[in-house]
Amino acid sequence: MMLMNMQHVIAKLRHSGYKITPQRLEICELILSSQNHPTADQIYQKILRKFPTISLATVYQTLHLLKELGLLQELGFADMSSRYDPNTSPHVNVICPKCGQIYDCEPKRAKELWSQIAAELRFKPVGQRLDVYKYCDKCSNIQSRNSETKNR
Repeated sequence: MMLMNMQHVIAKLRHSGYKITPQRLEICELILSSQNHPTADQIYQKILRKFPTISLATVYQTLHLLKELGLLQELGFADMSSRYDPNTSPHVNVICPKCGQIYDCEPKRAKELWSQIAAELRFKPVGQRLDVYKYCDKCSNIQSRNSETKNR
């Protein structure tokens, strides 16, 4: 599946007149294979191992380009941080408010509901985002232990 996605990315970059550099390809591969909605800095730290001369600006530029081409979503948060999601289809981002872990949930009716909402709006939206907050298993266990300690 990732190979097909990469071919699509390469075709879209070429069609839009952008160069296909090894650094850009590595960033694209990393973000497309990511399940954890990384930050630009997390991507940069991983890319740095293979390309020690790459700059953080190159990572940001590539992420911005992928966003402009509709190949990923930038998830901005109140603390001014951004995470990047290669899943641009209608889905729910389940976010832990304590540790910030994010995973995608794709309810069976999400696409159907999104199509209905778009039809009722009578215009074509350029994107969508639905976030649900839930403590992850690790943080939920910590919350439970802290509650037990307070109740003693």
